[in-house]
Amino acid sequence: MAAPKRRKPDRPRRLAFDVLRAVHTDGAYANLALAGLLSARGLTGRDAAFATELVSGTCRWQGSYDEIVAAAAGRSLTSFQPAVLDLLRLGTHQVLAMRVPVHAAVGAMVDLAAATVGERVTGITNAVLRRVAARDLDDWLDLLATGREPRDALALRTSHPRWVVDAFADVLPEDQLEPALAADNDNPDITLAVRPGLAEVGQLVDAGAVATSLSPFAARWSGPPAELAAVRDGRVGVQDEGSQLVAWGLTRPQAPAGPWLDLCAGPGGKTALLAGLAAAAGSGVVAVEPSAHRAGLVAASVRAYPADVRPTVLQADGTRPAWRPGTFARVLVDAPCSGLGALRRRPESRWRRSAEDVEQLHELQTRLLTSALAAASPGGLVGYVTCSPHCRETVDVVEGVLAGRTDVEVVPAADVLPEVADAEPGPYLQLWPHRHGTDAMFVAYLRVLGFRS
Repeated sequence: MAAPKRRKPDRPRRLAFDVLRAVHTDGAYANLALAGLLSARGLTGRDAAFATELVSGTCRWQGSYDEIVAAAAGRSLTSFQPAVLDLLRLGTHQVLAMRVPVHAAVGAMVDLAAATVGERVTGITNAVLRRVAARDLDDWLDLLATGREPRDALALRTSHPRWVVDAFADVLPEDQLEPALAADNDNPDITLAVRPGLAEVGQLVDAGAVATSLSPFAARWSGPPAELAAVRDGRVGVQDEGSQLVAWGLTRPQAPAGPWLDLCAGPGGKTALLAGLAAAAGSGVVAVEPSAHRAGLVAASVRAYPADVRPTVLQADGTRPAWRPGTFARVLVDAPCSGLGALRRRPESRWRRSAEDVEQLHELQTRLLTSALAAASPGGLVGYVTCSPHCRETVDVVEGVLAGRTDVEVVPAADVLPEVADAEPGPYLQLWPHRHGTDAMFVAYLRVLGFRS
């Protein structure tokens, strides 16, 4: 019997499938792979928006969709080819979370299956997706949550691993746990950051952006950022408002004169903000990044500054200082972390990370903060930042490093950034998407006193 005549897969679905394969086979970041393929294949407008929702929504809800697919198929996920599983995830998102008619979604995914994997998998693709479509998302979640312990059910309903739910529960009041997890599944706004001395927020507002309420350098933008000439030439960048706030805070308390250090600078958004503020204060910035690729991103982020104020970018390991102790008046250490605070932007990270990863990062974060304190001059300031609310990456690091030391004091974050409500925990600042509309950034501001123990 001749194979049925198939339609050529539509471009947005094919692109979304290729992004998912890159994520799951090559470890790609979904947002970066998506941006690259959208540009390479020339998708714009509605097609680009459709592909973006397919990718981001499927990555966010992968854990819950996998359970739904397994239940609908009546078999374990390991029995599917990885490529077929990605096809089923994409189809599940369309029939359960997007306004795509079931027949259109299923038919399109069957055509895509034939074109990418082969005709032999079209039958199972069709059958499983039709069984998925027999219930709506709430019905599936109710069915699968029945009999589960409350936090397991919450993990299913918000599509987070259980260990992430527990980590959030450790630092949030019970009534805020579900809103915080739900906020991770919202599409974040595009937030722009002006480079101080090179552009002003008013110019962005004149171009159609909307100024934000917390950072004086931020404006929200709808549409591709590259539409703006100021973004293309480096006078404005894309940067979450929380990221802007924690870097700005380092510049606000008094500190001695001297150079500034950005100890973990890649990819460069905070460096670019600090560069303009340091120049206005008569200082310069040294930006340190161990990765050659990320050091290149830092250099690109500050390219619009004049050569005499442009930061010095060093490819170096911040735990092995290439400078003398006590050299820098202000030190920012935006430590490598799990990224649990940016799950809105990198939703696939929730399925890649583990509690064991957090413990390994804790050791690195401790070494980096210790190095940052040693680099600060007497009276100098250190800002310890992570894009994570996990206590092992935040409070535990700071209090572990400070234990027994008499030469460092905590500068209350509420005094540094009074614009931010709910500046908790304690003397530190923890931002949240559901409270502040930012990524879940943590910062502790520390002052090195005039003697060392």
